[in-house]
Amino acid sequence: MAQQIERGCLPCTNCLVTVPQDRWFAAEQFGKFSHIMSPGLSFAGLDICGCCISFRSITSRVEQNMVMVSTKTKDNVFLVAKVAVQHSVKPENVQDAMYKLANVHAQIDSYVSDVVRSSVPHMTLDESFEKKDEISDAITKKLLVEMSAYGFQIHKALVTEITPDASVQQSMNEINKQKRLRDASIMAAEAEKIKVVKAAEAAADASQLQGEGIARQRRAIIDGLRDSITHGTKETLTTEKISELLLITQYFETLRDIAANSKAQTVFLPHSAGAVADVAGQIRNGILQASPGQAHM
Repeated sequence: MAQQIERGCLPCTNCLVTVPQDRWFAAEQFGKFSHIMSPGLSFAGLDICGCCISFRSITSRVEQNMVMVSTKTKDNVFLVAKVAVQHSVKPENVQDAMYKLANVHAQIDSYVSDVVRSSVPHMTLDESFEKKDEISDAITKKLLVEMSAYGFQIHKALVTEITPDASVQQSMNEINKQKRLRDASIMAAEAEKIKVVKAAEAAADASQLQGEGIARQRRAIIDGLRDSITHGTKETLTTEKISELLLITQYFETLRDIAANSKAQTVFLPHSAGAVADVAGQIRNGILQASPGQAHM
């Protein structure tokens, strides 16, 4: 918002001047402030070769001043805060805005730097990102009070960017990377755990169903043997006879499976069917000997 020296619209005189819509003109007579001129063509007074009347102007638009402030946080991290200050001249204080400050931008930079360097050192790096609005509000309040005395109105002060040191940024990115890798590892382990548990549950269910199927198969075989032997007679088979029949059936089925399998190894089994009765007797005697032991428990 720099001031400019203006000239009249006629050569060799400043009697008449054209004031643009977006600027304020101050008329000076022999270097002394006279009055503020409104936009349009204005008569400033009698002048000879620009020696009597002179003009200076300042913009009436809202301007933005970018301020870069270097400071450090509570956890000793150096960063650069970028602050955008939007300001304009108060219409009722144009004279103060023109004549009180030599460098408006430098004055604003000083106030912004003071607020940032007194606020950010009380915050950690994460807090400085989270509390950007608080820093902006503190800067706005400070500038509203200080700059109003010089004829300027502060519209908004925005902390647009906070940039830590390059090494700090690299460290933060590495921390986030390792955290995400750890989360990914945990999720992968959880997925593997679920797969193992589900596979074990499936194997247990399969074994249970297989056992139930074998039990039903044997029950059906026993019922079929009993019906085929006692059909048309009033004879009943004892449990011992049924067990022997089942063993004999399984014996021949085993021989059939071994003969049908081309990759079967040589297996030595009793070659006579009468040996099955001996096996049945041994199983039956084992069961009978175990029964008295269970009765004493």
